[in-house]
Amino acid sequence: MSPDYSTDFPSLKDTVDAAEWRTRTDLAACYRLMDRYGMTDMIYNHITAQIPGKHERLLINLYGLLYKEITASNLVEIDYGGHVHRCPDTAYGINRSGYVIHGCIHRARPDVHCIIHTHTRAGMAVSAMACGLLPITQTASRFHGHIAEHAFEGPAIDLEEQARLVADLGPHNAMILRNHGLLVCAPSIAQAFNLMYQLEMACRAQVDAVAGGIAQVRLPSEEVLARAAHLYQPGTRRPYGELEWHAMLRWLEAEPGGFPRHDR
Repeated sequence: MSPDYSTDFPSLKDTVDAAEWRTRTDLAACYRLMDRYGMTDMIYNHITAQIPGKHERLLINLYGLLYKEITASNLVEIDYGGHVHRCPDTAYGINRSGYVIHGCIHRARPDVHCIIHTHTRAGMAVSAMACGLLPITQTASRFHGHIAEHAFEGPAIDLEEQARLVADLGPHNAMILRNHGLLVCAPSIAQAFNLMYQLEMACRAQVDAVAGGIAQVRLPSEEVLARAAHLYQPGTRRPYGELEWHAMLRWLEAEPGGFPRHDR
């Protein structure tokens, strides 16, 4: 028999509690938004979210689906070690790199409830630059002094790399994986999406700016950058992403074909 690679999955709405269903719908929306904003890499990369009320349990995408195919009901429940606890009846599984990278950060950072990892063109370009992310725009200033870096060790399938990932991330909520891509983590799905969106926009702007020659790029003063970065930090003003999230959901639902938040 041929493997079952169909994508007609039954709804889980009546089989999980309200908190988990809300997390599932928000996480599915996040996947769809990443697709709409051009931050995908075919079937690769992951966004994970902790399941409320379930100790060390995460939701992650099936390995083989496009981000625009993700729904609340086809997300997979795993633990931090990558063991599957609930999965649709399908030949699709999960990608080992998903829990190697994400599981260790969720375990080490109790404040983190969502992690997003990308391989975007701009993110990969900046990850290969010796200068790293430059604070040349207001968007990039958000990360000044608040972004980590992790050296490339090849595809993330080695569990021994987890300790180094966690140590390099430290207390930060954004990290450049050198010669690889980008990673952000946050207390909520909404905040994580906002953080990744801003980091991606900062990388795109940098790629465009340095195309004219690095010598032509101007940097604000350290005093201005420090103040700007402070104004974006948690607890300083508002939790960035929460207000924007409702607008993002309205946008998804208004798109042709809608978004199956409520039934799937």
